[in-house]
Amino acid sequence: MLFTDADVLRLDTALALLRQAGQDVPAGIPGSQAWMQQLIDRLVDLSSRDPLTGLSNRRHFELALAREVDRVARSGESALLLVVDIDHFKRINDSHGHAVGDQVIRAVGEALAVTVRPMDLVARIGGEEFAVVLPNCPAAFGPQVAARVRQRVARTSVPLLDGRAIGVTVSVGGAFAQQWVRSSTELWMERADRQLYRAKAEGRDRVCIEPSEVPSVSAEEKGLLFGTSQFQDFE
Repeated sequence: MLFTDADVLRLDTALALLRQAGQDVPAGIPGSQAWMQQLIDRLVDLSSRDPLTGLSNRRHFELALAREVDRVARSGESALLLVVDIDHFKRINDSHGHAVGDQVIRAVGEALAVTVRPMDLVARIGGEEFAVVLPNCPAAFGPQVAARVRQRVARTSVPLLDGRAIGVTVSVGGAFAQQWVRSSTELWMERADRQLYRAKAEGRDRVCIEPSEVPSVSAEEKGLLFGTSQFQDFE
């Protein structure tokens, strides 16, 4: 089966997007069903990636976070959300320019990606902010991996054109999903953000994880306990 009306489908535009992103065009017979499926799959992947770092973008992150909230509520397995923010990023941009700022963002993204497990999701969720979703993460493991993330970034240096290099640090906030509780992505993010703000207030370049025994079930979460799966909103 061939889709021959390429002008109507505007395939040239789709292929140009792939080339611009540095991806190979689909192999096979152009217009065939297999070729079209490859094209769709690559466009879907492209739409889920942050163009600067190649990590998941906020759209993909929010979908994955919703899935994880639902999975934790169903299975009771522990999961951790880390929110990571580059320290003094405005100062980097002001002192060295936005091109260097972009290099710093890419370097931090690479450091995060190589520090966590393949099953974990690393996303750039805006500006100089990243998030990491760690499924099936025991409470004892969370602070250790968060500390490794911070330490790995602290060992990273970004070379400048004049031969110098600049260091970079991050502040990390984290919160575990409520086990057996029908929560929401917004509430989980809010709790992790609260720990990030605490890390910033305490001097930056540090990790603050919400104690796993502290969170209580909010009124909103109680209302969700017998509701439908929030992940169904994305299906």
